[in-house]
Amino acid sequence: MSFLEMSDDALWQIANPLMDHLMEASTQRDHGEHCRDFTERMKAIVTPEHLHRVCEAYQREKGRFTEREPVAVFKRTDSVALVWRQRFSRAEGDFVAEMVLVHRNGRYLVDHAMVF
Repeated sequence: MSFLEMSDDALWQIANPLMDHLMEASTQRDHGEHCRDFTERMKAIVTPEHLHRVCEAYQREKGRFTEREPVAVFKRTDSVALVWRQRFSRAEGDFVAEMVLVHRNGRYLVDHAMVF
């Protein structure tokens, strides 16, 4: 099924648990778990050293991830981009969390993710 044919609710139901897991694993700095649902392209980018460096900076500057609120879904035929309003435990204000999902070999996988 094309992402264009899926409802926003169905896409949030897929994406939220993936983002929850990704954020929890990054908080724990667990590279294997953090990359569990990544495409091969993403796994090549997010090395253990890269994850540690990024998590160290985020946790030092902003604290831990807290509330996250869905904002928007951008559908394409072969992928979907999802955007959340993200909060941190020590930094004030709103941040953006985003994820690009693809469907490969019967699984939904993260092909891009970032918080800024």
